[in-house]
Amino acid sequence: MENNQAVLHNRSEYQNYMQWAMVALLVYLLICAVGMIGGGFKMATGGHAKELFAFASNPFAGLVVGIVATALIQSSSTVTSIIVGLVAGGLPVELAVPMVMGANVGTSITNTIVSLGHVRAKEEFKRAFSAATVHDFFNLLSVVIFLPLEMAFGILEKLGGSLSAMFYGSGDTSINSFNIVKSATAPVVNTVKNATHSLGDQIGGVTLILIGIALIFVAITMVGKLLKKLMVGKAKDIMHTAIGRGSLSGIASGTLVTIFVQSSSTTTSLMVPLAGSGAFKLKDIYPFTLGANIGTCVTAVLAATAVTGNAAAALQIAFIHLTYNILGVVVIYGIPMLRELPVKAAESLGATASENKFAALAYVLGVFFILPAVCLGVSSLI
Repeated sequence: MENNQAVLHNRSEYQNYMQWAMVALLVYLLICAVGMIGGGFKMATGGHAKELFAFASNPFAGLVVGIVATALIQSSSTVTSIIVGLVAGGLPVELAVPMVMGANVGTSITNTIVSLGHVRAKEEFKRAFSAATVHDFFNLLSVVIFLPLEMAFGILEKLGGSLSAMFYGSGDTSINSFNIVKSATAPVVNTVKNATHSLGDQIGGVTLILIGIALIFVAITMVGKLLKKLMVGKAKDIMHTAIGRGSLSGIASGTLVTIFVQSSSTTTSLMVPLAGSGAFKLKDIYPFTLGANIGTCVTAVLAATAVTGNAAAALQIAFIHLTYNILGVVVIYGIPMLRELPVKAAESLGATASENKFAALAYVLGVFFILPAVCLGVSSLI
């Protein structure tokens, strides 16, 4: 009997090690994929990236790209990794900034849809829908505050540039001098690049971009599934331990759990049933969602350390995403008057939606489809 238990234990440990090895391999492929997108974009545009993205030459159009792409793909990590790759290939950073802002808004549709599963129980749906949409309102408020500031002063672009310069400075201290990850991914990226180059610059470049995007999809999807098996149990323990212990504890645990499972959508969706059941109050869950915003930036920062092409700009946009989310927490949650706005809006919407289910549908259509259409309309007038 004891021998059987020992065999089962050893088998379980072996499977665990193999799953972690697979996670490491998939992260490696993700970094390679971002490098492929950068190389392919540079090859296809021949250095004319700005002209290619003339349609997104204003912030509102860029915001729409971020919202719609993330709402459709259901992963801000995937979208921001693709954006990092495009910047590495020559997409101007100023065009990419509103795209990463839009990615934050688009990713919050997942937990809003999850909350609809509670629609049959009125009070439960009220709590669940409020817990889901507090993330939406926070991200929308963040855009309202920081997009005009970015348009006027380029604050995030400057901060991201300063952080990037610390790694891509001049002299032997530059990250280029000892970038082991970049060296490790170069053989795979260069092999695929050489294989597609025979198709010509434009067709080969587009093919390389598509291969990179496909690899990102596969890598992030599989990493998410593996990490859910390996970490969601531990993530739930962290969540239960941290929620209700204070704002800083909630934000820190939300960040940690999202790094564990590599998906802010998963993190925030874990909380919706807990809120619906009444196990946690909205004000306890609110800081946890903010940490999820910060934790989701890790993927893009990791990927940006090993890109080819305009590597400093790629790391800059990754740092911009991280800085944007940290500043959002500091400004909105740090100022009492602003802190309560997402909570009050979510509670009000939850109460309305529980009385009239069509209000919930109108909200989802309005934020994730009508709002982008309005932004496009405004962008055409600029």
